[in-house]
Amino acid sequence: MTPSRDISRLIEIMAALRTPVTGCPWDLEQDFSTIAPYTIEEAYEVVDAIDRGDLDDLREELGDLLLQVVFHAQMASEQNAFAFGDVVEAITRKMIRRHPHVFADKDGNLASSHVKEVWDRIKAEEKAERAARRPPEATPPHRSLLSGVKTGQPALTRAMELQRKASTVGFDWNDPRAVLQKIREEADEIEAALDRNDRHEIAEETGDLMFALVNLARHVDADPEAALRATNAKFERRFAFIERALEAQGRTLEQASLAEMDALWNAAKGATKPASEGRQESRR
Repeated sequence: MTPSRDISRLIEIMAALRTPVTGCPWDLEQDFSTIAPYTIEEAYEVVDAIDRGDLDDLREELGDLLLQVVFHAQMASEQNAFAFGDVVEAITRKMIRRHPHVFADKDGNLASSHVKEVWDRIKAEEKAERAARRPPEATPPHRSLLSGVKTGQPALTRAMELQRKASTVGFDWNDPRAVLQKIREEADEIEAALDRNDRHEIAEETGDLMFALVNLARHVDADPEAALRATNAKFERRFAFIERALEAQGRTLEQASLAEMDALWNAAKGATKPASEGRQESRR
């Protein structure tokens, strides 16, 4: 089988990988739930390539993400649920419906400020239609304000969306300093849980602290996912500085004490700081 620019070749390859006996043992063992983490991971790889401005890598990562779509569609096809073509038809129908100002058989232009209003209205109509098609037993008895917040998002992003939705009815702080006070309270509760050595409570209180940190990010107009990615990259730069410094001394990380690594970390904060970074941050 040869490579191709035609999507049908990718579909054929995926079908071959999932063919019993002759296919790939690993691919044959997978199901929707085992593949889902890879789907999320590939989406993050796409974002990372965009952040780095690496278009060659972006091309590769978009291919990896497309493979995930084809993989899920192949498994659905095996269950006679739907095929890749049905996925394409569904999204093309949705995009045409949500852009009547572009595809409708009439003249008329919408200002960009009105496009989102139309998009949101049509999404609400589609959601109501899907709900009407569900059997009665599948309809939840209570429709929460937060029901529309998608569950498949990364936890940090979903926390942000839950908070934004709640804020629309006034359930929110008016000052980021009040959120900062909440963060201090959550940190104190973690310390109390540590004193009690209650692992379940420690985990729960840690989640509360993270939720409060997302709230702070929202109030200062910072994307928590982007902020954490930037901090991850910063940590990697500074840790690499420690490794290089020790290597220059003919030593390894295992041979260095924590105090020595801390000293090198402090040196790294100045040596590896990009011009765009603000004031120095502490390691912890």
